Amino acid sequence: MMDILNSAFGIHEQALKVRSQRMEVLARNIANADTPNFKAQDLDFKAMLKEVKKDYLTATNEKHFSAVADAPDNGMRYRTPFNSSFDGNTVEISVEQAQFGKAAGDYQATLQFLENRIGGIRKALRGE
Repeated sequence: MMDILNSAFGIHEQALKVRSQRMEVLARNIANADTPNFKAQDLDFKAMLKEVKKDYLTATNEKHFSAVADAPDNGMRYRTPFNSSFDGNTVEISVEQAQFGKAAGDYQATLQFLENRIGGIRKALRGE
């Protein structure tokens, strides 16, 4: 049963987790907009997805993916500010708010996809 659910949701379940983590990072940036020397960060969605994809890869020989498995990437990146701040803080509130809005939309789209997929599975189980 779990194999059916894993294949039905695919990578989207993991994508939802990564999108949630990104929103937490952006919220932390916004919360620390006035903290001296705070360095704004962001989560590289593509890097995180590559890490998730590694879990789905299987090899016939352990050396086939050795280069892939050697260096895990947590996806965290420091943001380069457009304008420097005197107190060393790299948070630019307008950039962070725009990124948070976009991230919220991406999260909602992934959630909607999963909800539609669950609805389809429910219909199939009911025989509709």
